[in-house]
Amino acid sequence: MGLRLSKKPNHEIVVASPDSSPKLTYKQPRIRHPLPPSLPPPKLIQSSQTGPLLGKPYVNINQMYEMKKELGRGNFGVTYLCVDKITRQEYACKSIPRGKLLNMQESGDVRREVMILQHLSGQHNIVEFKGACEDRQNVHLVMELCSGGELFHHIVAKGRYTEREAVIVMRQIVNVIHVCHFMGVMHRDLKPENFLFATEDENATLKLVDFGFSVFIEEGKAYKDIVGNAYYVAPEVLKRSYGKEIDVWNAGVILYILLSGVPPFWVGMVDAISGGKLDMDSEPWPSISDAAKDLIRKMLTYDPKKRITTSEAFEHPWMKEGADAFNNPPDSVVLIRMKQFKAMNQMKKLALKVIAENLSEEEMKGMRQMFNNMDTDRSGTITFKELKSGLSGLGSQLSDSELRQLMDAADVDKNGTIDYCELITATMDQHKLEREDNLSKAFQYFDKDNSGYITRDGLRQAITEYQMGDEISIEEAFHCIDSDKDGRIDYHEFATMMRNGC
Repeated sequence: MGLRLSKKPNHEIVVASPDSSPKLTYKQPRIRHPLPPSLPPPKLIQSSQTGPLLGKPYVNINQMYEMKKELGRGNFGVTYLCVDKITRQEYACKSIPRGKLLNMQESGDVRREVMILQHLSGQHNIVEFKGACEDRQNVHLVMELCSGGELFHHIVAKGRYTEREAVIVMRQIVNVIHVCHFMGVMHRDLKPENFLFATEDENATLKLVDFGFSVFIEEGKAYKDIVGNAYYVAPEVLKRSYGKEIDVWNAGVILYILLSGVPPFWVGMVDAISGGKLDMDSEPWPSISDAAKDLIRKMLTYDPKKRITTSEAFEHPWMKEGADAFNNPPDSVVLIRMKQFKAMNQMKKLALKVIAENLSEEEMKGMRQMFNNMDTDRSGTITFKELKSGLSGLGSQLSDSELRQLMDAADVDKNGTIDYCELITATMDQHKLEREDNLSKAFQYFDKDNSGYITRDGLRQAITEYQMGDEISIEEAFHCIDSDKDGRIDYHEFATMMRNGC
């Protein structure tokens, strides 16, 4: 008999052998569950004072949501079920007491988590982030509610997964790691507790949550923080010099647990982890396919430079066996945003470019790595061939003509390539687009005479400066945005167009 993996109600995980050997337990370093919505009209809930963490006016969370039962509790915060008072939609709200954020680093960690959630928002296998706000006591992160429970609990209930079941789970896990890395994010805490099923349906989508330990990837940087969970920690983390390859190691541990029901390394057994010793001889491994065992060995390769990559893992024979279940994978968030940009009116496209040009270095983290992942020849621009390769690597199945249309839309200056600012413009997340200070800067750009209104002449001048449209497109945009048909666009009309389109 092998070891069994179980979980106590107080969220301790226990590994116990069937003989009298001692039990090993550990507490989860954090418990994070998804949470979500668009925040209601700010003027109804905002205070004149600005919160120190998010730099936004204080709000009264209870005016926006009914806070219901507790969903989870971690070292820093408590996650509640909440209900939007207007839409009656259920979400999850993680409330972090400001008093627990004792130093600048911990406050910065919360701000970084918010930025990462915004950056990745809209990706199929990542929990949907709806917004963050704060009051004088707490910071609140609102996200999608995933009602299907943790992957951990599903493993405990099943004992172990069949290979057919495991490949469906692993394709989603490897895909989400691949997208995160492509978009410049390293998760650093992948484990079954941090994957939730969106619904209770048998074929529910798996969602990655809890980005509290995540960081934006900086090219060439070796990370030193010891983070994550003892069962899943990669050997290079213990050496305090690692990169994004640790996420692949974590996924390899998850695959091992899915197929066997037990972890490959006992908690605290640093020698076993550092030595990379793997038991694939005892039960149930003799009945598991050689292909599955080969993939696990490649994911749990001691040397991170020799470890299989996410792209290579997708091409592995064992992963290919489940490919028929993913014939039409959902579009990546990068492709979704480029399609949305293509469909925008000329004024909105130009407003996004103005916002992109005014973002801080901190706000652009992740975008630089994404640009570098596409700009393979390091020329400083993305060609059509590089765009095609980059999007294909994310699962895009667009024709050359469809890709050409996306390229033409993103290539604002029409020089035949996409530069860094143009990529940011065409792939900007909705949260940056909707931020009040960004909207204000964009509006001021169009309000050429500082009258508080955008006129046809002001719009024409702005669009002509960037050579982004002709008279017809200018007239179409103006007619669409000028909702009261008074011949000018006020800030409310502009902000409505930016948030909702027209």
